[in-house]
Amino acid sequence: MSQTQITHWEYKTLRPPRGETKKEAEDPQKELNAYGKDGWELSETIEYTGGGTKYLVFKRPVAADTGTGEDAES
Repeated sequence: MSQTQITHWEYKTLRPPRGETKKEAEDPQKELNAYGKDGWELSETIEYTGGGTKYLVFKRPVAADTGTGEDAES
C-alpha cells in the first residue's frame, strides 16, 4: 500500500522598495536573488487597489523532518 506524501509550505512576503516619489518601485533584484538562494520561489503578488505591487509572496516546501515550529498540527 502506498502512502500519499503531502507537501507542506511556508510563506514569506517582501514589500518592494519604493523610490522617493512612492509611486514607482525600485528594482528588487538583489532581494529576489537572496530569496532564491534560500530556496524561496515567487508565488504571487498582492497589489494595491488601483494598481501597484504591495507585496511579493514567496513559498518553499517545508522539510518533513524539520518543520517550521510555528504550527506543528497543520
